[in-house]
Parts: sequence; C-alpha cells; structure tokens
Amino acid sequence: MKLTKEEKEILDSVENGEWERISDFDSKASEIREAAQSTLRKDKRVNIRITERDFIHIQKTALHEGLPYQTLISSILHKYLNGRLVEKRG
Repeated sequence: MKLTKEEKEILDSVENGEWERISDFDSKASEIREAAQSTLRKDKRVNIRITERDFIHIQKTALHEGLPYQTLISSILHKYLNGRLVEKRG
C-alpha cells in the first residue's frame, strides 16, 4: 500500500509506541461510530429538474469517476454546503 508522507509519519509514530489509548476508548468509539452512521445515512429523497445537457455531463463525469451519477450529485452538494467546492478560475 502506498502511503503519503503524513500517513507514513503517523504509522511510524504508532509503531514506535508514541500513542496511548484514551481511558474511555469504548465510549468514545461508540459515540464517533454513531455520529458517522448518522452522517452517512441518506434518508431524504430529492427530485430536481436540470437540463439534458447538464444531466449527460453529470453521467459522463460519474462514469469517468466510477460512481453512480446520484452519488456524484450527492457528493457535489455535500462538498458545496461544507465549503469544499469552489469555483474554478481561469
């Protein structure tokens, strides 16, 4: 497996025994697991109307990325709402 520099530094640190388990690990792990599950749960359905041209472009992009187009749309919306999708200049 190819690791980034940061991942390699973390792995080395763990392997060198520089990390300790927190005292309430089971409680925190359960809390974080529950938060992740509720964040990832897709329980709302939305219908939108877009141009055929945009829809075809989304389908082509999704195919290129190896994703279902619904997943790509959901990802785009999520990134936009969290400020991680910015307009490309140029």
